[in-house]
Amino acid sequence: MALQIGHNRSARGLQYGYLVGQMSKGEKVDYVIVDEAQFLAPEQIDQLARIVDDLDLDVFAFGITTDFRTKLFPGSQRLIELADRIETLQVEAMCWCGARATHNARTVGGEMVVEGEQVVVGDVNRSPEEVGYEVLCRRHHRRRMTSAAAHAAALSPDVLPVNPA
Repeated sequence: MALQIGHNRSARGLQYGYLVGQMSKGEKVDYVIVDEAQFLAPEQIDQLARIVDDLDLDVFAFGITTDFRTKLFPGSQRLIELADRIETLQVEAMCWCGARATHNARTVGGEMVVEGEQVVVGDVNRSPEEVGYEVLCRRHHRRRMTSAAAHAAALSPDVLPVNPA
């Protein structure tokens, strides 16, 4: 059996003691899977390391490293500090331009923002007035050029050749 703990469950309640309790009751735990590990507190990452070291269980933690401001999430930072091995998944997201997407962009009302709370729930399938996210390459993240902004610029008369006559 695998114990799966994700952010939709009570990830904040992840405790080393919980696993010890389950195993003391005879429950067999083969490994622990954590999804959205960036949202864990550094203390919870410490507990995951303790699960590996003291209970001899493998822990597989998945998540992203940086937020829309290109700042490390505290959980990701601690995970990088303690991880025995870090692997980039072979499934790579692509920017609208076709380059490898390495950054997350937050949009509000269709405009990219670079300030605000680190964690705000949004959706990629949203109305333009809502908070959303888009993956971009570093170049387009720095330029704040989302796919919508690029499409709007391509349709702008300012980019068409102008005849001075």
